[in-house]
Amino acid sequence: MFNSLLDILYPRRCPVCSEIVDVRGELSCKECRKKLILIEEPKCKCCGKPMEQVNKEYCYDCEKKSRDFTRGIALWLYNKEMKKSMAEFKNYGRREYAAFYIEELLKTYREEMEEISPDALIPVPIHKSKLLERGYNQAEVLARILGDKLEIPVLSDLLIRKKDTLPQKQLNDKERTLNLAEAFDFSLTERNSFRNKLNKVLLVDDIYTTGSTIEACSRILKKNSIDEVYFVTVCIGKGY
Repeated sequence: MFNSLLDILYPRRCPVCSEIVDVRGELSCKECRKKLILIEEPKCKCCGKPMEQVNKEYCYDCEKKSRDFTRGIALWLYNKEMKKSMAEFKNYGRREYAAFYIEELLKTYREEMEEISPDALIPVPIHKSKLLERGYNQAEVLARILGDKLEIPVLSDLLIRKKDTLPQKQLNDKERTLNLAEAFDFSLTERNSFRNKLNKVLLVDDIYTTGSTIEACSRILKKNSIDEVYFVTVCIGKGY
């Protein structure tokens, strides 16, 4: 009854078209869901990026680069609809969109994430200046809902972003690596507060484009004796 009243006073907006959802109680418009492109085979066996060649196992990037993460999961292609949705989610206070993203993610990948069985979820951190500007870390919002649904602890402070970096899409490969050099740090205090040993973790982020951020986070985690690093994102880019 309380939720129904809230829905009347503050009707939910669709994460795709930004209008009030066409059916009360739903998290998005029915027709809008059809505009989102689910990542299906053929896809890279390492990062999960969609590929055109069915006879290849790995994308161009994962073929030429050594990865510190084991495998990645991504739900949708980062197309124009999701670029708009992600921008509103990250920069314009639409935290409620996360409920839709996680619901759809679990429909497709719950079993795979349960098979990974991570000891903890690790949201990719943002710099404190961006946190002050936005008021929240979008990756942590996702991780909290996902952790609650899967009953997996979330360690929000295990990774620290100590350098405010340039947007990766503006840079070439070499510049991306330099841009993220020493951008992240590891918190032994947060790890020591966790009761169990961390052997396997699942990084959580909103978008995977170049993969440089996930790779930088994975490298720090592996350097600090975490054996396996997986990641999950709502969206992933195509190409390299």
